[in-house]
Amino acid sequence: MKYNSHSLNELAKKLLFWLLLTQFLPLVSFTQDTIRNQSSTKKWVLGGVQAGLWGGTFYSLNRTWYANYPKSKFKLYNDWKEWQQMDKAGHFWSTYQISRHTSNIWQWSGLEKKKAIWVGALSGMAYLSIIEILDGYSDKWGFSVPDVLANTAGAGLFLGQELLWNEQRITLKLSYSPYQYGDLKYRADQLFGSGDVERLLKDYNGQIIWASVNIRSFLPDSKVPKWLNLALGYNARTMLGGYENSWEEPVGNNINRNDIVRYKRFLLSVDIDLTRIETKNKTLKTIFSIVNVLKVPAPAIEFNSLGKFRIHPVAY
Repeated sequence: MKYNSHSLNELAKKLLFWLLLTQFLPLVSFTQDTIRNQSSTKKWVLGGVQAGLWGGTFYSLNRTWYANYPKSKFKLYNDWKEWQQMDKAGHFWSTYQISRHTSNIWQWSGLEKKKAIWVGALSGMAYLSIIEILDGYSDKWGFSVPDVLANTAGAGLFLGQELLWNEQRITLKLSYSPYQYGDLKYRADQLFGSGDVERLLKDYNGQIIWASVNIRSFLPDSKVPKWLNLALGYNARTMLGGYENSWEEPVGNNINRNDIVRYKRFLLSVDIDLTRIETKNKTLKTIFSIVNVLKVPAPAIEFNSLGKFRIHPVAY
């Protein structure tokens, strides 16, 4: 698959801008909380921003991405084995986070919590799944059923916990550290782009998706700090292609690097749930909620599919 690095980097920046814009809306709530009848205004403003987010995203996708590839009849595509399921883990994390933050923002606007969690979950699943529909009409890709299942799982994890426990006891988090490719950096640039934003979003070798479990919420009578979590991470390494480490160069040369073994990593670490740190400062609470999408660097134990056991002083 060939990537237009400049276009993808610009698109990634736009997506992050829109996402951050919606997440920082609650920071202005302290200026409005003293006026009761502004709840309806908040809902209208938020509805407009969310509509703009969706419209802006799909416009950007069509203009900077899908316009570069021919259209086709709608088709299905099974990419479950691609990237050792790391892209599915990314869908899982993304949909969960969009659902959680969208729900929080709608609650800030004054919407009843039960309605807000349903709006959040449905918005998260629909937002990423509609992009799959665009893929379905692209000659280059197709409608990925595994992607949609991962989207549904992410939204379902958020919704299920709210309905069952009225809180998020298991939080999905992301960590990223640049992977060193050595003399194969040119291949990484072809696949993931050379920009920092592109690498963060697309370089699966450098990403770890974590399920961060709050210990105290499952053991309420224990003396474990309320903010202490146990994190289980998943990552795959040494991937130089979606399915195998061989590819065709733009000039037509076939490169085979299947001597580089692809492998999966499973990690166990500790983490901090920043949302459970007690503070009366609303701005600080919002910042904690936003930063909580990332795992806190900490020591970790690794077991991988090569049969090796490792201890990392810091995993990130």
